Amino acid sequence: MPSNLKSPNPNPSRIYVGPAGWSYSDWKGVVYPARHEKEFHEATFLADFFDTIEINTSFYSPLKPDLTAQWLDRIAANPRFLFTAKLWQRFTHEGDTTAGDVKLVRAGFDVLRDANRLGAVLLQFPFSFHNTPDSLVRLNHILEDFKDYPLVVEVRHASWAQKEFYELLHERGVGFCNIDQPVIGRSIKPSEHVTSPIGYVRLHGRRYDTWFSDDPGSPPAERYNYLYSEEELEPWAKRVEHVAESTRATFVVTNNHFQAKGIVNALQLIHLLTGNKVKVPDTLRNHYPQLEAIADEPSKEPTLFPLPPK
Repeated sequence: MPSNLKSPNPNPSRIYVGPAGWSYSDWKGVVYPARHEKEFHEATFLADFFDTIEINTSFYSPLKPDLTAQWLDRIAANPRFLFTAKLWQRFTHEGDTTAGDVKLVRAGFDVLRDANRLGAVLLQFPFSFHNTPDSLVRLNHILEDFKDYPLVVEVRHASWAQKEFYELLHERGVGFCNIDQPVIGRSIKPSEHVTSPIGYVRLHGRRYDTWFSDDPGSPPAERYNYLYSEEELEPWAKRVEHVAESTRATFVVTNNHFQAKGIVNALQLIHLLTGNKVKVPDTLRNHYPQLEAIADEPSKEPTLFPLPPK
């Protein structure tokens, strides 16, 4: 179904903004305090600033129910918090899955759903996944396997940018993930489509030089080494508002995780969407002093760098 279904102005409380993942070695001392108590957990820390986190470990292997239950305890202090989770790459990138694979994935997702903490399950397909009859068969099979979850599909190739595809998602009650990525060749372009009650936006950064790089000397994380300017975020804030007009909940995920740049941009997006100043981790603003302008209170510690000119 085409986007831009008109309804009353979006309710900011239905928009959930947060990062993709929480366990990155280069976030220590940048987002998280370099020294912390033994019981410190990254998800607990982030849930004090954000209402969602996209779980990315579920992309590499199915979630273990016991560990997933522990994560629920970690974010319990934020009653508004919802996780989203990526589907195992064996389904989206490899194929040849079994009923046993489906059962493994569902065991972890069910823990989140039963606790009413699962906002969406993201099916992230690679650029190489093109709109072909075989791909549609495969996609429909996955959608059937997990049809009782709030599903969202992310595709990156422009062959999917067709009315018939959006209508298929709408008919199946599946959301479409609007993405920002380097637009190279037939890469899908920015959009604001709505195909289900769940809206989804992911920002990957704009590293044109490393996005498709196979240079062994370029670390994979370099693909996400990009900090959006506020001017670049403003059009996306408008798209998010439009998506939120037609959805029950809209998730905005910043995947440009290198050195916590996605955390910076997530905070800036919250500010743009609400018009309010935001709570900012002191450690983070020591590294990104531009956050002082949107922080809701002065830093408890002196900044390491002078503030940028206004």
